[in-house]
Amino acid sequence: MGKTITEKIFDSHRIEELSGGISVLKLDAVFCHEITTPIAINDLIARGKDRVFDPSKIKVVIDHVTPSKDTKTAIQAKTLRDWARRNGIKDFFDVGRNGVCHAIFPEKGFTRPGYTIIMGDSHTCTHGAFGAFAAGVGTTDLEVGMLKGVCTFKAPRTMKFNLTGKLPEGVYAKDVILYIIGMIGVNGATNRIMEFTGSVIDDMSMESRMTLCNMAIEAGGTSGVCYPDMKTVDYLWEHIRGEYKSKEAALTDFKKWVSDADADFEKVFDIDVNALEPMATYGYKPDEVKPVRELEGADVDQVYIGSCTNGRIEDLRIAAAILKGKKISDNVRGVVSPATPDIFKKALDEGIIQVFMDSGFCVTNPTCGACLGMSNGVLAPGEVCASTTNRNFNGRMGKGGMVHLMSPATAAATAIKGKIANSELFRRK
Repeated sequence: MGKTITEKIFDSHRIEELSGGISVLKLDAVFCHEITTPIAINDLIARGKDRVFDPSKIKVVIDHVTPSKDTKTAIQAKTLRDWARRNGIKDFFDVGRNGVCHAIFPEKGFTRPGYTIIMGDSHTCTHGAFGAFAAGVGTTDLEVGMLKGVCTFKAPRTMKFNLTGKLPEGVYAKDVILYIIGMIGVNGATNRIMEFTGSVIDDMSMESRMTLCNMAIEAGGTSGVCYPDMKTVDYLWEHIRGEYKSKEAALTDFKKWVSDADADFEKVFDIDVNALEPMATYGYKPDEVKPVRELEGADVDQVYIGSCTNGRIEDLRIAAAILKGKKISDNVRGVVSPATPDIFKKALDEGIIQVFMDSGFCVTNPTCGACLGMSNGVLAPGEVCASTTNRNFNGRMGKGGMVHLMSPATAAATAIKGKIANSELFRRK
């Protein structure tokens, strides 16, 4: 019997097999940010264990509230900052150099095929887009990872999603993952790996694959995963060119991280995307999904474009193409947050930032703040946001606020209309 990509990664990183099928895995990287890591830091200090297993394998960013908005968030940032300095952690991205964790860490080449990665953040599953095993963990597991460089996992079963056909114009990765979550439900992949394959995935950019894997957690998945290919090599080449003689050599190496043809999958879903439409959420769970056409005309107060799901340059280009030469409705406020400084610079160089500003959007620094209702776009009670983020729980973006999740194209069209609307890029068949 063949093995899945995740089973191969577990086999190559397993230090010890415990009872109940639990494996102790060696970690290639531990990612940290200022909301969850200070709790672990302070507990380790209290235990007299203020140290890390390998400073070069720990990557740190301040991204959720940046710059700090009050004393509490300033203390969180200082705790992380001081810890990184004490322990000689070089890859620390402070204010001015920081970006959204699940955008900046791949951008810096810290995510590689075959890696094991943990972080105290549920959307760590994003990094599976590179053919890695990446999972969000709790404080105790994070502490052990920081201190010892290991983490325990029960080998998860894999669900395979084979996507075929061709995405209609105006339909994107965000629409695909919303459709899948709506299909299987918020518990449909609990404790499972969501493996995305097929010609549709092959055609997707790395940015789009990260969007897919980012929302695996919204279906309960431990992680999402895609197979590494030449697009993966191209994305990482700046960071790996010293390790391989050529891109072809890198691809040959990465190709060991694919599932075998006879691997055992718990379930296989064959999905033809030819007739897929733009999708959006309508309630307070990520599986409450409808085609945008069924929600057209619904009022919104704010439109947000950004986050670890859809704040990359590809997303900004799509939204700007729709906004160019147009003004957003007087009835809404628009907020856009490029996910990293490099993305911000590209958007600036390409005139995208100007397009957003000319249309009436407020352009903010890279931050997670609005996504979880902490800063830079918090909703008032009763307000509604059309958002490119990943979670629409009640009050997620502000107490009493409601969120409609959607693609950047739909968000841009909604900003212009002042109500939920399909973009001009989508043509119904």
